[in-house]
Amino acid sequence: MKILSLFIGILICSTVFAFESKNDDRFIFFLHNRFIEEHELDEIHPEFGRTEYNEIISKFKKNGFKVFSEKRNGNVNAREYAVGIVNQIDSLIKSGIKASSITVVGTSKGGYIAQYVSTLANNPDLNFVFIASYRNTDIQNFPEINYCGNILTIYEASDPFGVSSLERKKTSTCSIKHFKEIELNTGLGHGFLFKPLKEWMEPTINWANGKYNVE
Repeated sequence: MKILSLFIGILICSTVFAFESKNDDRFIFFLHNRFIEEHELDEIHPEFGRTEYNEIISKFKKNGFKVFSEKRNGNVNAREYAVGIVNQIDSLIKSGIKASSITVVGTSKGGYIAQYVSTLANNPDLNFVFIASYRNTDIQNFPEINYCGNILTIYEASDPFGVSSLERKKTSTCSIKHFKEIELNTGLGHGFLFKPLKEWMEPTINWANGKYNVE
């Protein structure tokens, strides 16, 4: 894990060097769901089909974002993995990139990793999109999580693994300038995040562009 984080850090630093003269660039860190952490990209989920990871990344890139993402392998520790992401974000900011130009997007387990990034970075200017990654028991199970940044949460009404996280916002001590929740009604259950559906990707892209009045 340390070797992998070091490699990614070097990659990001070299990429940042290439973008030094373009301060208007916007960056997305995309953290995928648990299924492809434990399976190959082409494996089929028995209920939801294939996770269209590459298609999601491609959609972000086509909308002008510099995307940092990797396929995690094995059952990684969410908090420990988040530490590496925070270090990479710090490298971007130290290179001159504005925190408001950086968005961390996480789906399902990736959303929990993103919440730890929000907690550890403790930067109110960073943007975050937490997708299908909050349950009512989280306050008790993960009391250390503290939202900080501009927060968009997206959840699906038919998905048992995602509900409103207003309670977490209430318990968070960081000043949150922009907070928005979107409830979807695709009827796809947890499978809605397996595909680059416009229902969740469009508000995510708008949020990452600093358009906080998303619907």
